[in-house]
Amino acid sequence: MEQFLAQYGDVLLKLIVAVTLGMLIGTERLFMHKEAGMKTHSLVAMGATLFIIISEMMAIKYGNLDNFDPSRIASQIIVGIGFIGAGMIMFRDSRLSGLSTASGLWVTAGIGMAVGFGLYILAIISTILVLLIFILMSIIERPIRKISERTDQLNNN
Repeated sequence: MEQFLAQYGDVLLKLIVAVTLGMLIGTERLFMHKEAGMKTHSLVAMGATLFIIISEMMAIKYGNLDNFDPSRIASQIIVGIGFIGAGMIMFRDSRLSGLSTASGLWVTAGIGMAVGFGLYILAIISTILVLLIFILMSIIERPIRKISERTDQLNNN
């Protein structure tokens, strides 16, 4: 067990931190009854971390090859999240929805990438900022939406 932890302790720590930070963001989304919750955000963060870890391990193993570029793996994380995010965005009743959740998934992938590179402080600060944005902006947006809806009703009458 000690040998396992000595060899893979850093990898385990990164995966656990990524899952935890993703879970925090997903918890807020769950409370707000949004499409992507704890599981989705945890998996996105963990997946991004995992791909960064793989990228680093591949760089160690194959870094001497002329045509090997480990940054390709990292760049494809964003492409993959783009597909997931696009699936979250819906147009219903002449309103766009899911954009904040898709953006949250995109940032969650970035947080997972930061964890994968060992940038724990950046990942934690980013998670706190995401939570502040989701929570505080919701509070600020409510009265603005009510005013906007009243204005729309007056203009339609």
